[in-house]
Amino acid sequence: MPPFRHRSYLVTGAASGIGLAVAQHLAANGAARLVLADRDAGALARVDVGCTLDLLPGDVADEAFWDAAAPALAGIDGAVVNAGVAGAGAIADLPLAEWRRILSVNLDGAFLTLRAAMRAMRDRGAGGAIVATASAAGIKAEAGVAAYGASKAGLIQLAKVAAREGAVDRIRVNAIAPAGVETPVWDAVPMFADRAAVIGRDAAFAELAALATPLGRYAKAEEIAEQIAFLLSDAAALVTGAVLVSDGGYTL
Repeated sequence: MPPFRHRSYLVTGAASGIGLAVAQHLAANGAARLVLADRDAGALARVDVGCTLDLLPGDVADEAFWDAAAPALAGIDGAVVNAGVAGAGAIADLPLAEWRRILSVNLDGAFLTLRAAMRAMRDRGAGGAIVATASAAGIKAEAGVAAYGASKAGLIQLAKVAAREGAVDRIRVNAIAPAGVETPVWDAVPMFADRAAVIGRDAAFAELAALATPLGRYAKAEEIAEQIAFLLSDAAALVTGAVLVSDGGYTL
């Protein structure tokens, strides 16, 4: 993997999970500056990855947040649209408020993040690369995840449209679609939380992976971060509008 020297990146959802792993990977490979956003201000303040940081605590689904963040985004040439929330519930029983909660962060927030990043890169005039963290749930239908799956399917299409629109400004946009990843987002899924309370978190991950994934395991956040870094790097210079499905065979 080529180093990321003298480059500046925006990463959302950066206080934990995939976002934190991406920040750590980019910093370890020479990123000069990272702009990190997360609504958990306390956790964000504790992030220390060894390079210059601009911290933006707030809600990615709030347009005013991005208006205020515009000066910090000046000069970025890469972005990871990663902030997201999980949820579950059958369509017939799903409250509209829960649907809107998930779509607000996962799709509205992604749109606002993409828009802000593309504006900053366009103004800089030197191109850039963006990766959106989608999900295999946006590709394969499963009962009980209508809101989450719809938000991630929408994000995949949003990334493709952004790739078409960004090409004129030499902005590449791709998506990554993991299946199970061992991150804190699972703790908000009742099925997982209930099982983890009985057999432990690691055992619950192993049990789920054995049932759902042909390769028999879930990804670590660090593995997904490395794949995102590839899509951001010059090694993927001709890759745009793609969806990297990294799911251990789940969608087969």
